[in-house]
Amino acid sequence: MAKIQERNKLYAFLRPYVDWMFRRSYREIHYIGRENIPTDGAVIFAPNHTNALCDAMAILGIDRRQKVFVARADIFRNPKQARLLRWLKIMPMRRMRDGASEVLHNDDTENKAIDTLHDGVPFCILPEGRHRPMHSLLPLGKGIFRIALRANDEFGKEKPIYIVPVGLEYGDYYHLWNSLTVNIGKPINVTEFVKQYTEQHTKDGEEVNRPQLILALREELTQRMREQIMWVPDDEHYEENFAKLQANPPAPFNRFPQHRIPHWLLFIILVLLSPLFLVSAIVTIPLWAMWLLIRWKVKDPAFHNSVQYVWQVLIMPLNLFITMPFWIFLQEYVYQVRQLRKSDNPNVA
Repeated sequence: MAKIQERNKLYAFLRPYVDWMFRRSYREIHYIGRENIPTDGAVIFAPNHTNALCDAMAILGIDRRQKVFVARADIFRNPKQARLLRWLKIMPMRRMRDGASEVLHNDDTENKAIDTLHDGVPFCILPEGRHRPMHSLLPLGKGIFRIALRANDEFGKEKPIYIVPVGLEYGDYYHLWNSLTVNIGKPINVTEFVKQYTEQHTKDGEEVNRPQLILALREELTQRMREQIMWVPDDEHYEENFAKLQANPPAPFNRFPQHRIPHWLLFIILVLLSPLFLVSAIVTIPLWAMWLLIRWKVKDPAFHNSVQYVWQVLIMPLNLFITMPFWIFLQEYVYQVRQLRKSDNPNVA
């Protein structure tokens, strides 16, 4: 069987379309700090996890290189779905909540991840282990550090191993056609970190073991990931503290321009071009009615963006792009109206 990181012709052919559709799903996407991505070693991306599949798509779009991902193991139980996920370059990762015996099966995934890194293909793992649509950070799991340290043991003398912290900040967790900031922080050179940490503690007469290294790396990565997002440390006073951040957002989260087209002007455009839009709407009503039904059946609203994105990728070729202007205008108009509602009532999602 071919390695998961090997180039696939169909995957490479479809990749530009998938990336383009993701960019089109947001009004504004800013990739900040691409210069921080190392070019001299193995790269592990470590983003926060707030928006299901969209988080992985944001990492995939950082550059043109292919990447390998992991996802929770339970979605691989269906054999056909598992084959599709593998074709998409996604591997299963068991979590402690799946049971201690299940976690033992992660050895195969870790081996493949290390092989991927050795072959120079970037690897991405969302270290929080589960998504939460909040401007905060859950405790990081140990899997990313086990992989990084094992990779360093096996080929750290050939090239350094890096963990790159990435902050994903969405303007809206539950609706597409909003803003997205992908903030790429300074990488952790794991090879150098292990060397310095070991030398320092050996000098002090201490014996360094693997759990100590994992804990030290976790503390370092946690701090660096917090610096890449609009981090609210206190869940108890979350709304109050986040409102303060929104009022005076730190860089780079204050870079988005004001709305360029007033909602009333968009409404006039919709009216003037209503014959074209009416035809477009009639043509696409069955497809979008099916989407609304699917959205209604997805109980976790944090998955709505991801499901809508996949739906757009699948149905857009059926529309032959003829009706796209209608939906772009309509999405923009709905966005503007939603922003007006938020300004009148901050509690409106």
